[in-house]
Amino acid sequence: MEGSGEQVSFGIDDLPVRDELRGKSPYGAPQLDVPVRLNTNENPYPLPGPLVERIAERVREAARDLNRYPDRDAVELRTELAKYLTRTGGYPIGTENVWAANGSNEVIQQLLQAFGGPGRTAIGFEPSYSMHALIARGTGTGWIPGPRNEDFTIDPAAGERAIATHRPDVVFITTPNNPTGNTVPAATVIALYEAAQRAKPSMVVVDEAYVEFSHGDSLLPLLADRPHLVVSRTMSKAFGAAGLRLGYLAAHPAVVDAVQLVRLPYHLSAITQATALAALEHTDTLLGYVEQLKAERDRLVTELRAMGYEVTESDANFVQFGRFRNAQDAWRRILDRGVLVRDNGVPGRLRVSAGTPQENDAFLDAVRDLKKELEA
Repeated sequence: MEGSGEQVSFGIDDLPVRDELRGKSPYGAPQLDVPVRLNTNENPYPLPGPLVERIAERVREAARDLNRYPDRDAVELRTELAKYLTRTGGYPIGTENVWAANGSNEVIQQLLQAFGGPGRTAIGFEPSYSMHALIARGTGTGWIPGPRNEDFTIDPAAGERAIATHRPDVVFITTPNNPTGNTVPAATVIALYEAAQRAKPSMVVVDEAYVEFSHGDSLLPLLADRPHLVVSRTMSKAFGAAGLRLGYLAAHPAVVDAVQLVRLPYHLSAITQATALAALEHTDTLLGYVEQLKAERDRLVTELRAMGYEVTESDANFVQFGRFRNAQDAWRRILDRGVLVRDNGVPGRLRVSAGTPQENDAFLDAVRDLKKELEA
């Protein structure tokens, strides 16, 4: 009642939000204060001291001009990212082929703003990175869940049929795939790309957020003569810079021109650009940590299988394992032992990020105890 001081119940569903947002939950993973946190695919190694000092130097330099807007097109940063991709990706990339934004999620958002939107659709092969569907919904793009095999691979023929049937405007292919960890062969990507061009033509986005952890190579060389192909990346994982929020893409220059039509003015702060440039100066050191994590990831796979768990092949910095009759119950029991992993909603399975050797030991001890407990 007006003026009574009584608290009236009022929630999101009482607001005039769009229909496709009603009843939905925001993306997120539990952030709990536990001894071992292995649930968000972070790089567990803090940035090395010399890099921290270099970041401080570059930020100090940038701070002198914070009264001015940053470089709107981030040319220096894009140039250094292009050099990194050329050196590590097996394919020459120029500044004009690269775009950067606040995390790969903003890259995806900009792509969907440019090529998706109301009256258009996007398809992704699930289970996969859930933010693809969430960002599609947020941009008014219709979402189509595409098929995967029981072993989480993509059957090219089934994927081609789905693309031919739905004729999406954007196709997402995540490799290595999150949350399962497996890669998509180049031949499959080519088949899906060709199907997408026959259907529309459509944009095909290859999400390579975890590619530095892969046993194989990047799919960057597929960009040759494929102007509708985009490869997205992030500095959150391999560069150990999740707190930086820097993502980027490689594509035909026309794609870079298109996303600039929808990006917000001066979207990358001068501080973000300075920090990312400092990190790129220390690429070799940071990739050395990646090699350590790859070895630990492989150790997790080997030891989990030795315990009798079912483990999906992984080319990422995490491992999917199971099967559990009740994954939520198994997650809770592992948490009770001081280790936080991720319940991603894949039936009967959980996901663990590769941590330091000590963190991984604690996790392995926890799941070893869990195995005995469940079998007792």
